[in-house]
Amino acid sequence: MSWSELERLVAEAENDRDLRRALRHCRSKQELVVAARRLGYRITRVDIQRARKEDPNQEAENRTIRTSALEG
Repeated sequence: MSWSELERLVAEAENDRDLRRALRHCRSKQELVVAARRLGYRITRVDIQRARKEDPNQEAENRTIRTSALEG
């Protein structure tokens, strides 16, 4: 199931600086899906939409992380 792949991607990205760096350039859901698939994760755009619905605060956190990454 692709949802479990998204969970695995998030868990591994939290602990792997190189993986976070590989995903940081993504600016859209589609770019994230493509990058994740290239890295061996079988996620879908629907998984990302579902995750955002389950955690509406995540979008604001993502913007903060992107801004911090660009500044630092």
